[in-house]
Amino acid sequence: MDKKELGFNTQDLGLYSPTMEKDNCGAGFICDLNGRKSNKIIHNALEILVRLTHRGAVSADGKTGDGAGILMKIPHDFFVKDCRQNGIFLPEEGRYAVGMVFLPQDNEQRRRCMGAFKRAVSEEGLNLLGWREVPVRTEALGEIAKATEPHIMQVFVGRGEEDLSEREFGIRMYIARKAVENEIRESDMCEKNFFYLPSFSTTTIIYKGLIKPEDMPDYYPDLTNEDFVTNLALVHQRFSTNTFPTWDLAQPFRYMCHNGEINTLRGNVNRMRARQELFESELFGERIEKIKPVIIEGRSDSACLDNAVELMLQTGRTLPEVMMTMVPEAWEKHQSMSAEKKAFYEYASCIMEPWDGPASIPFTDGHCIGAILDRNGLRPSRYTVTKDGLVIMSSEIGVVGVDPANVEYHGRLEPGRMFLVDMEEGRIVGDEEIKNRVVNSQPYGEWVD
Repeated sequence: MDKKELGFNTQDLGLYSPTMEKDNCGAGFICDLNGRKSNKIIHNALEILVRLTHRGAVSADGKTGDGAGILMKIPHDFFVKDCRQNGIFLPEEGRYAVGMVFLPQDNEQRRRCMGAFKRAVSEEGLNLLGWREVPVRTEALGEIAKATEPHIMQVFVGRGEEDLSEREFGIRMYIARKAVENEIRESDMCEKNFFYLPSFSTTTIIYKGLIKPEDMPDYYPDLTNEDFVTNLALVHQRFSTNTFPTWDLAQPFRYMCHNGEINTLRGNVNRMRARQELFESELFGERIEKIKPVIIEGRSDSACLDNAVELMLQTGRTLPEVMMTMVPEAWEKHQSMSAEKKAFYEYASCIMEPWDGPASIPFTDGHCIGAILDRNGLRPSRYTVTKDGLVIMSSEIGVVGVDPANVEYHGRLEPGRMFLVDMEEGRIVGDEEIKNRVVNSQPYGEWVD
């Protein structure tokens, strides 16, 4: 077998191989327990990023980082106001999606990518409402980052059919994005590697790049606009111990970020490649061919994990259920675990093999936000709840300055455990309650039998 058949990039350099891409990073999130939106959440999230700096690295130019980013709730009112000034009229919140899009710097290749995106969404019966130039200050970048800086735009897409359900809308968006990614990746464009969609969602948006954390608000002025508000923010600073930093591999990814490594990655990717040949779905029909490959070769372990999470969510599973399936606790010889929970994990093992760490994984779909620690438990995950309603979680302690008198309590994740912030109920849902909801939602014991 040649290198390509084994899964290696044919452009491997020396001893470097993309198949060995691993991340060891700083990660965390902050949210308002009661769902109140403000720009202060973003300000505090950027403070977390800066205080994770010792986790990151800086290139020889002293200005280019390994990658940093922030995922947050779509600031609907901000976009309605800004887009209206440019002749784009958005429907009500949740009835449209926003895509953050990295594009080639070459004008002709950029137009080609935008045309391909328009065709992809049109083929799925969706409406392209318009494009927005994302304000950036290139002078905030290091010289190395500038060399590969994409042209950054946002695209707004409507449902097309008024009676289209949220789930069907999400599936069509997923298919359209995968289709255009495949088309561009297989094209002959010399700048095709610039094309990437960090996010394409009805609930969340991601700002990221090869940027030092302290330079994030300088590069992306949107983040300092008082009308740019959110009730949750998930942040990440990358530390590429044995990888090449690129704009697309900066985190967060579409549903999560990740501190640690996926040590089972090669097996996970191989099994997904085999599994996708057997895919069938009434929801996707023949369009299911467009989403292949599910996992893009040559990406980091975190990017591959996010690809798999995204696919599982399209099946109608909840985000906590997906994380339980992919990052299970130690269950097989757990003598005090309930039969119902064991049945779930046994059933889940037939659907998806474990993505084993060490790994701490904060996650969100824009509705809920939480974190899970893998069963090895070798990555710290600590959180603080304040009396004025903030939840701060990070791989470090003290990432946001909090008056000790304002601290309600501190906590930490234990191996295989998860916690979730329910902003509708204004409380943290613990591991046992989350998992009981999942394991009792279906007759897993009967299915296993």
